[in-house]
Amino acid sequence: MLGTLCTLITALTCVSGVTVVTQKPPVVTVRKGDTVTMDCDVSTDDGARWYKQIPGGTFQFVLRFHYSYGSPLYGSGYSTPKFTSSHLSGTEYPLTINNVAEGDSAVYHCETWDGSENVHSSSLSPPVLTVFPPSSAELQSNEANLVCLSSQSVPFADVTWLSAGSPVSSGISTSTAVQQPDQTFQISSYLSIQTSDWNMDKVYTCKVSLGSQTSETNINKSKCPTEE
Repeated sequence: MLGTLCTLITALTCVSGVTVVTQKPPVVTVRKGDTVTMDCDVSTDDGARWYKQIPGGTFQFVLRFHYSYGSPLYGSGYSTPKFTSSHLSGTEYPLTINNVAEGDSAVYHCETWDGSENVHSSSLSPPVLTVFPPSSAELQSNEANLVCLSSQSVPFADVTWLSAGSPVSSGISTSTAVQQPDQTFQISSYLSIQTSDWNMDKVYTCKVSLGSQTSETNINKSKCPTEE
């Protein structure tokens, strides 16, 4: 049996003045227990800081390293030998994660300091959402389903639903990501609703977060009525 796959994402490139931060590869998928290294070239030798961000969550400081340090400086909850960095030739400060676990799946950001401001890599592109209303057949019963399709460049994201602006905690079924022929990934999320609420024109929102990017789409009966 194959081991659990863990996906780690680095952002792309950001330029500020003469300082350029470049991360690669953009996406890496490894098996549980493996070791993975993500590269970061900060273009000027001011060292680098690495951050972890779970989709929909805040930035967590992982470590900071400069070649003049004896060892990396770690954020709360992060330490060696699980996380480490090194100084390669020039201005490269890679992040290495040993014994990868499912909880390591996240977006990783590299940042440096150019003397006046922080310079970090840009975020991934926001997910593209399509929401479908209930079918006419479903609306003949007491319950119906809304469907939200999220298309994105990576195989995970945080999907939430809102009803009249309030978070929904039940009646949600979300699939794992499925890779498409164009190499993007698609996640399907279903929300079970009361037919009476739909007929009262209640507004529902599908919200998908990926790193620091968030997309959301509203749907209600008057906006997208079901054909009779």
